[in-house]
Amino acid sequence: MANLRNKYIPTVNQTSQQYDQAVALCRDLFSKKTTDYGTAWRILRTKSLTDQIFIKAQRIRTLEEKGISKVGEGIEDEFIGILNYSVMALIQMELDKDAPMELDPTEAIKLYDEQVAITKKLMMDKNHDYGEAWRDMRVSSFTDLILMKLLRIKQIEDNQGKTIVSEGIDSGYRDMINYSVFALIKMVIEN
Repeated sequence: MANLRNKYIPTVNQTSQQYDQAVALCRDLFSKKTTDYGTAWRILRTKSLTDQIFIKAQRIRTLEEKGISKVGEGIEDEFIGILNYSVMALIQMELDKDAPMELDPTEAIKLYDEQVAITKKLMMDKNHDYGEAWRDMRVSSFTDLILMKLLRIKQIEDNQGKTIVSEGIDSGYRDMINYSVFALIKMVIEN
């Protein structure tokens, strides 16, 4: 089948590098906020983190539709927030209930990096199978996909985590991380 793209297609290594660049923006903010606030986010249950992500995704959609921001933060900032809150949720899901509320900043970054590494591998595997199809998508489609994932996660949460044939909540968080990375690559890294 002929390639539908009219522009240069990055190699797997370039995609990996762009992924790392996008994550580095998010990780830097996570690290700085961890220095400022500690791990206060640990008080949030995963349902609350899901709602925080929903607020950010809904704001992106509103900004996309209205085309103007009245509070100064742009769409890119919200994708960074979605990625970081999704990583926090994955960390929360992995930690024992007895884990300390306040994590050492070095430990928090280590856990962040572990979740991102797992998620990047998932993206690279899917990217192999889908052939970089995300590069032909609009940023607004990533927003809609994130909102759809959130509605699915909320439904699974309301069902106490039980599913019949669907992937679990962690899969939804990982997909939202990857959609956020794709948006950041298109909006920040490639521009």
